[in-house]
Amino acid sequence: MPMFNQNEILDTIHMIDQQHLDVRTITMGVNLLDCADPDPRAACRKIYDKITRSAKDLVKTGEDIEAEFGIPIVNKRISVTPMALVAGASETDDYTPFAIALDRARKETGVNFIGGFSALVQKGMTPADKKLIRSLPSALSETELVCGSVNVGSTKAGINMDAVDLMGRTIKELAAKTASQDGFGCAKLVVFCNAVEDNPFMAGAFHGVSEPDRVINVGVSGPGVVYHALQSVKGAPFDVVAETVKKTAFRITRMGQLVAQEASARLGVPFGIVDLSLAPTPAVGDSVARILEEMGLETCGTHGTTAALALLNDAVKKGGVMASSHVGGLSGAFIPVSEDEGMIAAAQKGTLTLEKLEAMTCVCSVGLDMIAVPGDTSAETLSAIIADEAAIGMVNSKTTAVRLIPAPGKKVGDTVEFGGLLGSAPIMPVHPESSVDFVRRGGRIPAPMQSLKN
Repeated sequence: MPMFNQNEILDTIHMIDQQHLDVRTITMGVNLLDCADPDPRAACRKIYDKITRSAKDLVKTGEDIEAEFGIPIVNKRISVTPMALVAGASETDDYTPFAIALDRARKETGVNFIGGFSALVQKGMTPADKKLIRSLPSALSETELVCGSVNVGSTKAGINMDAVDLMGRTIKELAAKTASQDGFGCAKLVVFCNAVEDNPFMAGAFHGVSEPDRVINVGVSGPGVVYHALQSVKGAPFDVVAETVKKTAFRITRMGQLVAQEASARLGVPFGIVDLSLAPTPAVGDSVARILEEMGLETCGTHGTTAALALLNDAVKKGGVMASSHVGGLSGAFIPVSEDEGMIAAAQKGTLTLEKLEAMTCVCSVGLDMIAVPGDTSAETLSAIIADEAAIGMVNSKTTAVRLIPAPGKKVGDTVEFGGLLGSAPIMPVHPESSVDFVRRGGRIPAPMQSLKN
C-alpha cells in the first residue's frame, strides 16, 4: 500500500471538489469458461449464478470506499469472458438468451454495465463467433445495459475483412432495431483491433482468457484536473506542459491505485490494473478537447490538434506508470465525441471532422468513439470506416476501436441525445463515394512487418 502525505490528500480533495476528478469505474472481471454446457438453459443458469455470487458485494464495497475516502466512484461494472467462447459449447443457434442472463445478473448485482458479449475473430470465425455476431442486434436491443465487442484485427494476425464486412451490416441492423432510441444499441457495441484483456471501460470491456478467475480493474479519469493544471503554465514551452501533465497524471493515478487496492482487499479479489485513461464526460470542465485548446488551439480539430494530443497521451502514460505498480487497460486519452462537451462543440462548428478524428486516433487511446453518422449511411461505408481504423491499430501496434451510430432518420446538422455519461452527438458527415467493391473483396488483409518480431 503506498503512503500518502497530507499535501497529496489536500490536493486530491481540491481536485475532487473543484475539477471533476473521479474514479470512473471499478470493474470486476469474472471468468465464465466453467459455465459452458451443452444445454443453453443450464449454461445461462450457471452464468447468472456465478456472476451474482462473485459480484454480490461489488456495489456496496464501491459505495463504502466512496463514503470513507470521499472519492466519487461513478460506475461499478462487470466484465466477463467473451461470450462466444462460453456459448460455443451449447446446442443453439441464438445467443440472445445468454445476453439476457447477463442483464439479469447485472440487475441483481446492481452494477451499471456488464460487458463481454464478445467475439475474437482477428484471424477467422468459428461457428460460435458467427452465431454471436448474428445475435448482436437482438441481444443488445432486447437487453438494457449489456455491452458487446468484436475484435476484427491485430498486429499479429492482420485484419479479417469478412468480419469487418459482417460488422458493418450488424451495426446497421442494430441501429434499426433501436431506431426509437436514435440507434442507442450501437453505443453498446465496439469493434476493435488489438483489443486488450483487462480494459475496465465500457462498452469494450471483456475478461480475457489469460486473466485469473476474478479480478478488480479500476479506471480513473481527470480531464478537468489536467485542464486546470495547464492554466498555471499559459505560454510556457511544451517541455513544461508535458512535465505538468505528467505530474498531474501521477496524482490522479495514485488515487486510482488506492481505490483499486482497497476494493481488492475488501472483496478478496486480486488487483489487476489501473487504467489511467482521461475519459471525459458531457459536463463542462471535464473535456479532453478543452485541454488541447488550453495548449493554444482556438478549436479542437484545427491544425496542431494531433501534435497536442500526442503530447497529452504520452505525458499521461509517463506520469501514470510511476504511480501504480500495475498500469494497463488502454491508459491514455479518450476522444469520444458524444461524451466530451468540447468535442461536441468542435464537431458542431465543423472544425472536428471524421478525417481529423482518424488522424488523432494514431496518437491516443482507442479511436473513432461515439461517432453519430447519418442514418442512411450504407453498411459498406461503416465497414470501410472500421477497416481504416483497424489498419491504424494493426500497423502501429496499438489498440484502436470504432463505435459508430448510424442514427435512423437523422441527417447532418441533426443531434442525437443519449443522456448520462453518453451525452449527445452531432451527426457527422461521411463521404458519399462508395466503398462497396473494396469491402466485398473479403479475405484477410495480411499482418504487417511489425508482426515478425519473434
